[in-house]
Amino acid sequence: MSEGTFVESRPHIDQKKSRQDVDDSSDMYDTVEFLLKHVPNNNGKVGIWGISYPGFYTSASIIDSHPAIVAASPQAPMTNLFLGDDSYHGGAFMLAAGFGFYAPFFHPQQNPVLPKPEAPFDFGTPDNYEFFLQAGNVASLDKYFDGAAWMWDDQYKHDTYDDYWQSRDLSQHMKNVKCAVLVVGGWYDAEDLEGPYRTFDAIRKFNPDTPVTLVEGPWVHGGWARSDGDHLGDVQFNAKTSLYFRANIQFPFFEHYLKGKDKAPPTAIVFETGTNVWRRYDEWPPKNAAAKTLYFHAGSQLNFEPPHEAASSDEYLSDPNHPVPFVSYTTDTVPQRYMVDDQRFASYRPDVVTYETEPLAEDVTIAGPISPHLKVASTGTDSDFDVKLIDVYPDEDVDDVTVPNKRVIDEEPVHMGGYEQLLRGEPFRAKFRSSWEKPEPLVPGNETDIDFTMPDLYHTFRRGHRIMVQVQSSWFPLTDRNPQTFTDIPYAKPEEFKKATEQIYHQKDAASGVEIFVLPQP
Repeated sequence: MSEGTFVESRPHIDQKKSRQDVDDSSDMYDTVEFLLKHVPNNNGKVGIWGISYPGFYTSASIIDSHPAIVAASPQAPMTNLFLGDDSYHGGAFMLAAGFGFYAPFFHPQQNPVLPKPEAPFDFGTPDNYEFFLQAGNVASLDKYFDGAAWMWDDQYKHDTYDDYWQSRDLSQHMKNVKCAVLVVGGWYDAEDLEGPYRTFDAIRKFNPDTPVTLVEGPWVHGGWARSDGDHLGDVQFNAKTSLYFRANIQFPFFEHYLKGKDKAPPTAIVFETGTNVWRRYDEWPPKNAAAKTLYFHAGSQLNFEPPHEAASSDEYLSDPNHPVPFVSYTTDTVPQRYMVDDQRFASYRPDVVTYETEPLAEDVTIAGPISPHLKVASTGTDSDFDVKLIDVYPDEDVDDVTVPNKRVIDEEPVHMGGYEQLLRGEPFRAKFRSSWEKPEPLVPGNETDIDFTMPDLYHTFRRGHRIMVQVQSSWFPLTDRNPQTFTDIPYAKPEEFKKATEQIYHQKDAASGVEIFVLPQP
């Protein structure tokens, strides 16, 4: 590739001035030219697809696309690694996933490459919470790479949205896309959750006449190609959604554009969780989805009415040396099921504040992005604010184990009654509240705004369920620890990790809440 020189996520070159100006788009153009000339009996039409990094290649390949490419499907495309894909979410470093991926991979290539068994990284403990906490700051993990993992260095050392990341944001280059595009993602993709939306939106923005469809199902990263898609963790979807996608969406898409069969798909084909049905839309988000805010109130209450109190807030003590775990069980990885795991364990912690509606009198269906708007204050000079949207099942869930039994001698029972299913959760590092490029400290004790947007969701909270929002200031080791001191976080010293009191306001002149897009009920 590129005359023998490999560059990770090679930046796209919009204006190529010489034959030496190469990128993935020009590589694909040359490849298609070669195939058309040397593959016998072809019909002159090309289709391409790929998942994750190959999804990135697929997206890059259709910029200034070769006229023979008539159909492309970037699936879970890695699009902007700092703004919501693999490396950073809300300015927080995705510690466990990043380390787990780069530890065994991305070492300098030795030619010739000979087959050898891949040895998993030995954490020395089955508990990555313990491993990363004892390791200290992020830079201290360098010793496990012995200077050989250049990609790991690039990831954690570029901890602001600098030129390194901006030049690799593929969405800004999605122009002159001349083929039909099927963008595929999973609602519960723990790696490239944001990429499909950025790709879909960019293609629509820069290529208004290009047919593009967004497909989202109840899948983990690449789950539509690697599983039945009938469940995730304890949550059931009551259908083999992956098989449906492959037979009724992906195959007809390529058949239509490569062979002239079937019909062109609509703008969006999305799986509605909660009710577990597929829906088709001519626009995404749906045109009739209306923005509404779920407001926080005193007494852990949550509803659509703004607060009226003159003074009201909650506070909690966040200790970076005792961070909130992201799962309730011991693990040495990032389990893909964490995206829907039960959050009751977090509700019990004093460093997590919880707001909850009354049982719903009717279904509430949300479709589109989710945007927390917080009014906060901190005694620290930096803090994270992790926000989670949760579906709380009725206590009397019909599938629950209702008869107490002290003689549990096998696996612990799963009680779905009262289950607090995570739907969407994202961190936000407060120092980035004004700029991704130029972080600034918090002023201790001063009220400030924390506004950000989490990736889209399509879910129905069923009648009798409750809607819950949790706010906390650590989510470890899913993300790195914020020392709660304005400092160079990867190199933070032990004494810089300090406790901070976080205050969440919910009063008339300082209302906090989460904006969602609600569909009218039929």
